[in-house]
Amino acid sequence: MKHQHDRRREEERRRGLSRREAIVAGAAAAGLAGLVAVGNRYRRRTPVFVARGQRYDGPLADAIADGLVACGAKPAEFRGLKVLLKPNLVEPSRLVPHMTTHPAVIVAAAEAFRRWGASVTVGEAPGHVRDTDMALAESGVGEALRDGGLAFADLNYQPTAWRANRSRFSSLRGLHLPQSVVEADVVVSMPKLKTHHWVGLTCAMKNFYGVLPGIKYGWPKNVLHHNGIPETVADVNCLLPRALAIVDAIECMEGDGPILGTMKPMGLLLVGANLPAVDATAARIIGLAPERISYLGLINNRLGPLADDRIEQRGETWQSVASPFHVIAEPHLQMLRADAAGPATS
Repeated sequence: MKHQHDRRREEERRRGLSRREAIVAGAAAAGLAGLVAVGNRYRRRTPVFVARGQRYDGPLADAIADGLVACGAKPAEFRGLKVLLKPNLVEPSRLVPHMTTHPAVIVAAAEAFRRWGASVTVGEAPGHVRDTDMALAESGVGEALRDGGLAFADLNYQPTAWRANRSRFSSLRGLHLPQSVVEADVVVSMPKLKTHHWVGLTCAMKNFYGVLPGIKYGWPKNVLHHNGIPETVADVNCLLPRALAIVDAIECMEGDGPILGTMKPMGLLLVGANLPAVDATAARIIGLAPERISYLGLINNRLGPLADDRIEQRGETWQSVASPFHVIAEPHLQMLRADAAGPATS
């Protein structure tokens, strides 16, 4: 045995490299590769597409498809996939159409994915109403889906599957996800861009509260509220499968959102494959500092970037379409404004 060991040492010596040196060199190479990978990751910029001049009677499917491609989507990859569109139908009323995602945007998104060969379902768990048929009627979405031959999944009442909460921003050990969410290859957040009287902004990430079923979490998702809105928003977004965002920012809501605010016309569509980056762009457009929004601050650089220099604006720049929203005069909301005194933000 000693003879074999001595012979191996002699071979290493002849190669000019001791075993310890070989291990150190290997570790250094691996470390360098890791640093390069991390460096590349942080050098990459995340694209977000903004389209201006949009109307509900315009060619929205083309704009959405253009936005998805601009953000890296490859149409051929969607062939045969199950795509679940998740609009915001929180508390629909024919008198307040700017509270919920417009039916024309939903149908246009479905058309874009169908062109690419995907199977599309629209699903929602309205947060404030137990009668989903009423929500579909009041929002006009039910009629639009029937005309478009689109299936609807009532996420409030579907069978669920329990999934462990890996991110643990909240104390919840796991979350119940409806069948349509579990089976989807891609879940698309389709929010209405609005202010929010508790957390300042409701957009792509907050909209995913509506994938969780009322039969498990109550109306309006009381279990999630009691475990912290920022923490549970972060947990839900970390748990979902591949997600995309298509934001209806054509007619928005400012002031006392997400229910009682007033209409703010913007004529915009936002599209992206990284929801924190989309929300950060939306926040800048409406005059808020994304790093000051609690749930965005939690996931900054974990689920996606918020810094302006880490997000690549495609289509329009956020500066060219920015128009600050009215924010109600509450200290916890006023401090979110980009022009408010406080820590520097990008």
